[in-house]
Amino acid sequence: MWKLLHKLKNAVLYDADREFYAKVFPNSVSSKDLLRLRKMDHSDLTAVLRIEALNYEFPWSAGVFKDCFQAMNYTNWVCEAPDDVIVGYCIISVAVGEAHIMNISVSPYFQRQGAGRKMLEHLIEYARSRAEKVFLEVRPSNPGAIDLYRQVGFREIGVRKGYYPAKNGREDAIMFELDLVPML
Repeated sequence: MWKLLHKLKNAVLYDADREFYAKVFPNSVSSKDLLRLRKMDHSDLTAVLRIEALNYEFPWSAGVFKDCFQAMNYTNWVCEAPDDVIVGYCIISVAVGEAHIMNISVSPYFQRQGAGRKMLEHLIEYARSRAEKVFLEVRPSNPGAIDLYRQVGFREIGVRKGYYPAKNGREDAIMFELDLVPML
């Protein structure tokens, strides 16, 4: 029961205690703990598209993000810093007992500060009651993301040849899977 209450408290969008302690005792709260996730809405698209353009040579268009809003099985979030600056976003699709992480992206100005891990952990918890497995693809040229996925428990299950557009043609995708149902 207490574990559930603790999880609920951590899921609250605004935790005044954390912000108070961060101001009064700056070393007592990590920057990751001050980040909060909320559902993405259309007014977030400008910030999301800016992050997308900074991170990818072949970014998703506004139309792709708008399609993600309309798709029945997609759920979209933004990750905000305490000053309401959007530092990242994530999108997941859940259907027929499977979850697929479509995109996790963190502004280059906030990378390596825990936002990617926070969003990944959030997506996993979101999927836990809705799916048996979580899947994702990642570029081999993104070793930081690969390392994070492995740390969280994802395992490599294959390669999709020529999956991503690249400067000189196409780049493969490494496929990862995470079992959400404990093995007996």
